[in-house]
Amino acid sequence: MLNKKIEDICNRQIEREGYSSNLYLAMASWAETSGYGGIAGWLYAQAEEERVHMLKFFRYLNERGGKAIMPALKKPASDYKSVEQVFEEVLKHEQFITGSINEIVALALQEKDYNTHNFLQWFVTEQDEEEASVRNIIDKLRLVGKNNMYIFDRDIESLRKKGTADQSAT
Repeated sequence: MLNKKIEDICNRQIEREGYSSNLYLAMASWAETSGYGGIAGWLYAQAEEERVHMLKFFRYLNERGGKAIMPALKKPASDYKSVEQVFEEVLKHEQFITGSINEIVALALQEKDYNTHNFLQWFVTEQDEEEASVRNIIDKLRLVGKNNMYIFDRDIESLRKKGTADQSAT
């Protein structure tokens, strides 16, 4: 049977992953209606990825004898001043999620729940990749400046296609 503390903190993570998906959907809508189709595509893909993360927690909890609960989700912001602000918010949010995953890892070790610890290692690696990816995008934004947003928008669309192709090969 799954430890109640672990069940509760994983259910909290379900809420956070669901919110992440909704946050990226809201950002995608802003980008798409602002003329940034490539950025919107990247954000839509991120929203789907976060939904998949939520489902991983759902299935894990249920398979280990706990019960996954879908909470009500807070409405994310839907208006942004710039693409730069969007990606700064994405990085800030990913850092928050990294901290949240690390809290669960710490609790799993404290409770000697090595199965959950093992399950979480995929998320630890994923968060490293997510933060590095967003930092790379922010670096590129700083390089291109506002005068080259069309080129950036096109480039980010190709980054998502390349990343999707790389993932499907594994």
